[in-house]
Amino acid sequence: MNVAFVTLGCKLNYAETSTYERALLQGGAHIVPWNSSRAEAFVVNTCSVTEHSDKKSRNIIRKLHRSVPGAPIYVTGCSAELRRTEIEAIEGVKAVFGAGEKSLLAPTVLGQELPAQTGDIFPAYSSGERTRSFLKVQDGCTFKCNYCTVPYARGESRNIPICECVRQAREIAACGIKEIVLTGVNTGDFGRTTGESFLDLLKALDKVEGICRYRISSIEPNLLTEEIVDWIASGTKFLPHFHIPLQSGCDDVLHRMGRRYDTAAFAAKIDYIRSKMGTGVFFGIDVIVGFPGETDEDFESTCAFLRDRVKPAFIHVFPYSRRPGTPAAQYPNQVQDSVKTRRVAALEELCGDLHSAFVQSQKGTAHKVLFESRTAGGMMKGYTDNYIEVQRPYDKDKVGNIEEVIL
Repeated sequence: MNVAFVTLGCKLNYAETSTYERALLQGGAHIVPWNSSRAEAFVVNTCSVTEHSDKKSRNIIRKLHRSVPGAPIYVTGCSAELRRTEIEAIEGVKAVFGAGEKSLLAPTVLGQELPAQTGDIFPAYSSGERTRSFLKVQDGCTFKCNYCTVPYARGESRNIPICECVRQAREIAACGIKEIVLTGVNTGDFGRTTGESFLDLLKALDKVEGICRYRISSIEPNLLTEEIVDWIASGTKFLPHFHIPLQSGCDDVLHRMGRRYDTAAFAAKIDYIRSKMGTGVFFGIDVIVGFPGETDEDFESTCAFLRDRVKPAFIHVFPYSRRPGTPAAQYPNQVQDSVKTRRVAALEELCGDLHSAFVQSQKGTAHKVLFESRTAGGMMKGYTDNYIEVQRPYDKDKVGNIEEVIL
């Protein structure tokens, strides 16, 4: 059977899709491009983080059915969990797999006997790149911020046991991959179901032979403890690159969002990391604009906090999306889309300025680069330990290898 995949959304989805692909290949299936006329079945891994994501997921399913009307479509992911009845009603959909049914997807597509369904966490890692893998270590969230549907789509916080994470890291290393990015919904909450700690996980993974570099994809500021920072800074495989959600630089907005820190605590955490690891740390910061009740003054507070206090290397900007079933959907003073659009543009411009300043600040410094892939114009690219993109003339012998460069 020729099976085609379409994946929307986060790196967690991509890790899970890659795991489905490996299972299907082991079962004798062939993986073909989603726009190939050879596809005999489709798997769609959906996203539901915004209203646009839900709509895009449904449109993709309909498009696939029109392209190959006789091919069954199997749907999983967050939209499958939250919009199950709606998706099941779309013509061409054969089966839908929610958050607790992911282990059933591959055997169902292959027509195999289904395993006993426990509803536990679905282990996953990506293996489609030569140099980097996304390793899922945790899923779900118990925090339930007032704007977010993820706890409803992916369930309560739970994690893969450390021994299993290490086993999968060794599998990744055996593929010749040198860098792992740890992924999860609330990665720093690791250990809630096994009684282990996130720091225990990091220490165990640091010992895996063959893996040279680790990044932490996203971690809540209140869960990135000083103990973790101190250990990373002591000389480990974990890189000076942190992706930390802020969401707003205004304390009133943070409170209404249901976040578990204020701007003073956030800034203190950034200061602590820089005091231990230097000014060359790459900080990627998530920000939501247009949360209900966010005034122009509130938004300017966010801009000033980022521009003058935190000074991250990158800002991931998201317009607030009103999600049914969340407390914030019922809040008064919903912000107009046109205002959100202006605020997104303003933060993206600030992001460009901050990123340029960060790159400029690193000029003349030595960094290790893992070269990944060929680009246009006979070049290849890679990333420094602190996540600055570097391009050099293509050399196939250097792809997948780490080399020290002067920026």
